[in-house]
Amino acid sequence: MRMRHWLLIGLLGGLVGCATTTPLEPRELVYATSAEETFREAVELMVEQGYVVRHADLSLGRAEASLARWPEYRLQLQVSEEGRGSRVSVSALKGSQPLPPYLLDPWLVALQHKLGVAP
Repeated sequence: MRMRHWLLIGLLGGLVGCATTTPLEPRELVYATSAEETFREAVELMVEQGYVVRHADLSLGRAEASLARWPEYRLQLQVSEEGRGSRVSVSALKGSQPLPPYLLDPWLVALQHKLGVAP
């Protein structure tokens, strides 16, 4: 009886470990363009790179997109006003696992070029 008890606790503990996920860490960059322009160009960049935009709301400055091919990558975008410019916060998942934020640097640089504000 005691052995079953410990076995059950072990199994439940293992299931709890599977249910926890690492929180998404966004990568952020500030651009010298309006939030609206930045948002529109960011969504357009997603589409150009093969992402299917599942949700986009200009008034909230939020968009989510999934890569239209395997492996499944998802981008989550948030654009907000920052002084006279805009702050972009982007995070990504591969399947259900968050990607390290530094991997999003090339995407942010591509957006910088698209906006015409690259150094």
